[in-house]
Amino acid sequence: MENLEKECIVAIDIGLKRIGIAKSALGIVLPLNPIIRYNRNQAASEVKECIIKERAKVLVCGIPQDNEEMCRRIYHFIKLLELDSSIKLVYIDESFSSHEALSKMAGSKKARKKDGSLDSLAACVILERYLMRQK
Repeated sequence: MENLEKECIVAIDIGLKRIGIAKSALGIVLPLNPIIRYNRNQAASEVKECIIKERAKVLVCGIPQDNEEMCRRIYHFIKLLELDSSIKLVYIDESFSSHEALSKMAGSKKARKKDGSLDSLAACVILERYLMRQK
């Protein structure tokens, strides 16, 4: 875990309309600005930019366990990123991450908005799950 605390890890929660993004550096998980999807190439380009900007060494991608079609779409999207071989790619179960994020936002006016803040909080949940597995 000591090494993971020093390197930047980026997590993504890929949806059809928005992509939530979170990062962990020095063991702290923070939501980043979500990406609004206009098309998959634009979204992939913006995700890749974020990964490069954050100097991520690990990309954690949430994957649903019960939706074959969405899994196919996510794997295709990840291929569009054309990740450098130095970046470790990890898939992790995203089940109920949005519900968990929504409960963390309970009472917040942002919880009702479709600005992507919920998606980035879901990415935080996914990243926290990954970090817990590494302990």
